[in-house]
Amino acid sequence: MIKFQLTKYTLLLFFLVGWFTFSPVLAQHENELDKQQKEKPTSNPAALIDAKKLLITGNVKDAEGLFRKYIDRYPTDPVAYFELARILSGHKDYPEAKTLAEKACELDKTNIWYQLFLAETCQLTQDYDQTVKIYEDIVATNPNNLDYYYQLAALYMGLGKYQQAIKIYDKIEKRIGISEEISLQKHQIYLQLKEYQNAEAELRKLMDAYPEDSHYYSILAEYYMSRDKKEKALELYNKVLEIDPDNAYIHMTLADYYRKMGDRNKVFEELQLGFGNPNLDVDTKINILLSFYTINEIVSDLKEEAFALSELLILTHPEDPKVYSIYGDLLSQDQQFERARDAFLQVIALDSSKYIVWEELLRMDLLMSDYKHLSRYGHRAIELYPEQPVIYLFTALAELQLKNYPETEKLLNRGVTMVANNNELLAQYYMYLGDTYHALGQATESDKAYEKSLQIKDNNPYVLNNYSYYLALRGKDLATAEQMSMRALDMEPDNSSFQDTYGWILFKLGRFDQALEWIGKSLEDRENASGEVLEHYGDVLYNLGRKEEAIDYWKKALEKGDGSELLQEKITQKKWIE
Repeated sequence: MIKFQLTKYTLLLFFLVGWFTFSPVLAQHENELDKQQKEKPTSNPAALIDAKKLLITGNVKDAEGLFRKYIDRYPTDPVAYFELARILSGHKDYPEAKTLAEKACELDKTNIWYQLFLAETCQLTQDYDQTVKIYEDIVATNPNNLDYYYQLAALYMGLGKYQQAIKIYDKIEKRIGISEEISLQKHQIYLQLKEYQNAEAELRKLMDAYPEDSHYYSILAEYYMSRDKKEKALELYNKVLEIDPDNAYIHMTLADYYRKMGDRNKVFEELQLGFGNPNLDVDTKINILLSFYTINEIVSDLKEEAFALSELLILTHPEDPKVYSIYGDLLSQDQQFERARDAFLQVIALDSSKYIVWEELLRMDLLMSDYKHLSRYGHRAIELYPEQPVIYLFTALAELQLKNYPETEKLLNRGVTMVANNNELLAQYYMYLGDTYHALGQATESDKAYEKSLQIKDNNPYVLNNYSYYLALRGKDLATAEQMSMRALDMEPDNSSFQDTYGWILFKLGRFDQALEWIGKSLEDRENASGEVLEHYGDVLYNLGRKEEAIDYWKKALEKGDGSELLQEKITQKKWIE
């Protein structure tokens, strides 16, 4: 075995040999690591595009996952933070969105879109102080973009920092000059601050800058009215008339002024001037008319003025159907039904597409009992509006009164199928079906219709009266008829038709003395008594043995012309015929 003795010289040699042997390899490795470190990418555009594609196609969840992985790998790329923040904001995860937006701004301090989005997330998280700070920085770095000044001013306004807002508006004003938008905004701020002199000064500044624009005189006048400076306001209103005598609205404004002053004559005078101006649109005039005159006022003491203005509307706008419509409404309220109908006819002649006007037209016919006219225009209305049940009912009532019973039945049965969610109307339909079937001699169908009407609304006195009367005529279910008739009388005790019905039921029950009393009540207004009631009274008198008096009443009934088919025979034979 050979032994080596390691002397200090040997160790030195070993060290030197090792140095020269290994140091080049180590140095090369370290250089490569440094190079790799320096060349490591800070972003990957392709990966960003892939994530963005997912977002565009609606795959938000996967896009969010890719952006999160991207941030882990490329933590210094602000784009991913911004995109991910927008996704989270869309999910209403505002706190994390704000954190990510802050990171994007930190990595890229010059990107305006990152700053604006951060400001938005700050507002959503109610961090208004930071929002203001961001916009202050944006304004400082973008002095030429006035949009940012407006947004900063709005922020100050929302936070109640009115003085700061005014300073910003002053800066805008220096750039663009005096403008309505800025001056009115500052005017409102000064009102909030109760600095009324400054508020007035802003309006005067506008007026002085544009002395030929009457609009600004009106604005200042309205401000004076709000401050109870009525004389100053009137001066400015008159100035408007001087500058712009054809102004379509000034007379309406003056009318309102005089109304507040309580000068009714001046109000009417100014309204006439305004309504006679064809440059003022008709809708404004109608709205003013309706605001100045309530229905109660028209009916009480302002009728003449309202009608005069409505007629002036027609003269000024003769081709506009709305003016005839408002005129018709006023006439209808005043119960001038024929003139109202003429106005509504003029409306449909100009424009037949307004359903409500047709309904009003037919209602006027019904109120005037002009059943031929109602039938004519009712059928025209049905052609235009075949799904409106009210029109069928109106038209059917006309045919019922004209005794066109088959047509009445047809209209009622068509119309009743169109009634929806209106029990009041449905009950009326069945009531008139009951009347119609009785006229057609279809007693069973008549009874069914009345029963349906009472099932829907059991307290309709007219259904109770008619149903009970027709039962009495047939001598059927007289006890039930008496009960229904009494219920109708309880609701309308002075109704002469109901009194006659009850009396006739008592007659059918053989209670002649009571029958004479009740039918007699219905004859208290003998001038308007029908031939039918007079004949009934004669029938009762005959059955009480008062033959001569009975014949006398039968003759009176014959003169009226609406008695029964047996009336003439009763008079001829001088006896009651059942």
